[in-house]
Amino acid sequence: MSFTLAVCAEMVFRDLPLVERVRTLHDAGFAVEIWDWTTKDLDELAGTGARFTSMTGYVDGELVDPEGADRLLAGAERSIEASRVLGHPNLNLHGTGLDDRGLPVRPQQVVSPADWLAADRTLRRIAALGEEHDVVFTLENLNVAVDHPGTPFATAADTRTLVAAVGSPHLRMNLDLYHAQIGEGNLVELVRDSAAWIGEVQVADVPGRCEPGTGEIHHPAIARALHDVGYTGTVGMEAWASGDSREAVERFREAFTL
Repeated sequence: MSFTLAVCAEMVFRDLPLVERVRTLHDAGFAVEIWDWTTKDLDELAGTGARFTSMTGYVDGELVDPEGADRLLAGAERSIEASRVLGHPNLNLHGTGLDDRGLPVRPQQVVSPADWLAADRTLRRIAALGEEHDVVFTLENLNVAVDHPGTPFATAADTRTLVAAVGSPHLRMNLDLYHAQIGEGNLVELVRDSAAWIGEVQVADVPGRCEPGTGEIHHPAIARALHDVGYTGTVGMEAWASGDSREAVERFREAFTL
């Protein structure tokens, strides 16, 4: 059993233009993830021949406000159209949009029962859109202690609850274990408890958000846990290189090669 190993091109080989980062990762045998597609030349990226596994599905809007939900759906439709150029990678969402500093566009310190019901309604619309176009949206957990304060529905437990309630193969979890280590911990049990709803896994070490082996997470144990629950999908390194980018991506490959 093996995983598809992908690397976020936004965070490594940063001395190169993005298209050259993508080529470098592709030549090294990795799939590729990107963030905001609206700032990219997608045809140029597609011309690299790389496999793309994730990009943002968010352009505007948010989950709980009716007008914001309509904007979110409109942006999701635009993202679906854009994703066709890159072979329909997963389209990633969060509990709300993030600005260019990683801060929520609609910060919430308290999420009410009405907010949960509204988020459920919006995500059911997202899942139906995914089914119509045969694409997968993923809902990513974030940490609020370090990187994304004020983000609603932020924990892996929150995203799992929402994804499980919708119950669609077109809405899955993007289980980000860097964020989960900061916010929740107990990562092996988290993998086991979330296995039925995972559409992608992302990793980076803690502290520092660099490649596996630079912090406190024992990534080979995570790899074994994923193997044991039967996961065969994408594991993405969404991490900064602590030094040389080639060494960083090879440390990632070693940690998740069983």
